[in-house]
Amino acid sequence: MNVSEAVREELGEKHVYRVSGFTCAGCANKFEKNVEKLEHVIDAKVNFGALKITVYGEASVQEIEQAGSFENIKIFPEKQAVLYEKDPFLKWYGSLLISAFFLVTGFLFYYLYEENSPQTIIAFAASILIGGYSLFKAGLKNLIKLDFDMKTLMTIAIIGAVFIGQWSEGAVVVILFAISEALESFSMKKARQSIRSLMDIAPKEALIRRNGKEFTAEADDIEINDVLIVKPGQKIAMDGIVIKGISAVNQAAITGESVPVEKKVNDAVFAGTLNAEGLLEVNVTKRAEDTTIAKIIHLVEEAQAERAPSQAFIEKFAKYYTPIIMVIAFLVAILPPLFGTGSFHTWLYQGLSVLVVGCPCALVISTPISIVTAIGNAARNGVLIKGGIYLEEMGALRAIAFDKTGTLTKGTPVVTDFINLEESLTDTELFSWLAALEYRSQHPLASAILKKAELEQISYKDVIVENFTSITGRGIQGTTNGETLYIGSPALFTENLSMKLPSVLQLQISELQSEGKTVMAAGTAEKLFALFAVADEVRENSKIVLEKLQGLGIGKTIMLTGDNEATARAIGKETGVTEVRSQLLPEEKLKLVKALKAEYKKVAMVGDGVNDAPALAASSVGIAMGGAGTDTALETADVALMGDNLSKLPFTIKLSKKALAIIKQNITFSIGIKLAALLLVIPGWLTLWIAIFADMGATLIVTLNSLRLLRVRDR
Repeated sequence: MNVSEAVREELGEKHVYRVSGFTCAGCANKFEKNVEKLEHVIDAKVNFGALKITVYGEASVQEIEQAGSFENIKIFPEKQAVLYEKDPFLKWYGSLLISAFFLVTGFLFYYLYEENSPQTIIAFAASILIGGYSLFKAGLKNLIKLDFDMKTLMTIAIIGAVFIGQWSEGAVVVILFAISEALESFSMKKARQSIRSLMDIAPKEALIRRNGKEFTAEADDIEINDVLIVKPGQKIAMDGIVIKGISAVNQAAITGESVPVEKKVNDAVFAGTLNAEGLLEVNVTKRAEDTTIAKIIHLVEEAQAERAPSQAFIEKFAKYYTPIIMVIAFLVAILPPLFGTGSFHTWLYQGLSVLVVGCPCALVISTPISIVTAIGNAARNGVLIKGGIYLEEMGALRAIAFDKTGTLTKGTPVVTDFINLEESLTDTELFSWLAALEYRSQHPLASAILKKAELEQISYKDVIVENFTSITGRGIQGTTNGETLYIGSPALFTENLSMKLPSVLQLQISELQSEGKTVMAAGTAEKLFALFAVADEVRENSKIVLEKLQGLGIGKTIMLTGDNEATARAIGKETGVTEVRSQLLPEEKLKLVKALKAEYKKVAMVGDGVNDAPALAASSVGIAMGGAGTDTALETADVALMGDNLSKLPFTIKLSKKALAIIKQNITFSIGIKLAALLLVIPGWLTLWIAIFADMGATLIVTLNSLRLLRVRDR
């Protein structure tokens, strides 16, 4: 059954559970189908990577667990912590070790006595029964129901081996299949660790102040407006705003930044980050389940449920693959003896070997383990990829469009040039007057002047300004020290005040404007006192990032902005984008993204996750900057760069390309080794040993190949 998300939401009956007991991806798919068949269940969706199942409809815990009885699956409420990794070693591998002991004993008896001696057969039989108990339990149930999965194939093959007297090979098949499953289980645990480690980042309790009293409280019991008291060396338990203290906070767990960030009063801090130096008091702004780290964990878990195109292909392929293998095995066992080209015993053995080599373990695990590993590695490095489909899309990008403000630039204007034209006034005196006037202005550029005054510790708040007036579209004016001062664009002085500017000043203004800066002038109605330029600074790493992207095969990088052409051209030249489009309205940006997509097919749009939402939505992948600071970015973007750091973009594309390459390698190798082994049937060379080594070897190789994604670093 394939029910759309919209229909599911209309049904309203949604229950999410954590799952314990999965041993393989194929078992997870079977569990999903079994739950879907329950009487009052509309649909079910298993998230193998996050070990969760979402059930749409009504079903009791007992009914759902019964649907997974073939694997002894247990389910728990989503909010309940499940310690998957804490089971003792012997519980997981005890039967495998005992089975291996009897296998070795069997071979010892084989050489001491003879192949079919009672001692040898008993030892091999014990190895088969102990090591294959869970396999046979599931396989025989499936066989009765005519449900042919990989465990059914293996059960038939082992029973067949015993039937024709191949006790030793039957025992070896059991052991190697158990090792193969253990490898698959281990590899998925390893892949999940990147995500599971996020769950342990935030402390479970914290020292808080509530109603004037200080006490230690569980994180789940901490309320909004409680005050966290965070000592040096402690982790911050909740999202909040600093109300007292200054410190350096290591935010690597959230943003991937390796360098601690200074935090002072009114700065935001996140749960799970480490307070390195000073004592901080933090006003809690979110409950435990709403913190940034909680949202990251939830979204990363959900991301694993989104099947990538390659994963969907494999699942569809495996659906037809297993029955085809059954038919081939049957034909191999029956046809040659009927045509007199060999004994029934010989070709039955070959048919059983086909069943074993046809086991699709490696093929089924090849894609999900790569996706889970890559998404987990990205999350650990401060990048949230919200599904396997976006992981694959990122690896196939051919063009990237950038919003200018806050993406290629810092998004905050700064004073870049200050030219004092009045010899009788010092720079400090003149800037103090300018700041005093701008302090009363609401213009966006005023913040740049005030920021420079505060940075250089220039006093301006005690300067008396009278008759302050805003001149619409031109600037401001006010009286200080008995003199009326004007601040505004050069046009304010040349047009409103009819001042004739010397050619030298006109040249200076033109040069500054050609550099993409906004030029302001200050003075009286008779003469200019100063020129200053304000600009949105380009990020220090923008040019390096663009160079890295070109090195990764991104041939087209285009900057989209609503700024004027001169500013856009100057910033485009400084950053190194291949094309600049300026003076754009949001709907024009949307049209451009659609045009890029038509030409290049795979196109990303990078913005702040709040503005330009239509363009972000229209792209193949919408990438938001600064996801740690905005809920909107986390919720709307396909990929969120958690820190306000553009350098994470090349890392993400490199990781995605590597994941795509590894998925293709895994699929090609898994199918190739099966075909190669099956060709050995023609000369009659295929044995159970070769079959199981081909299957287990393929599983081991695709597993180790996928885990290489953990080694991709942000460099």
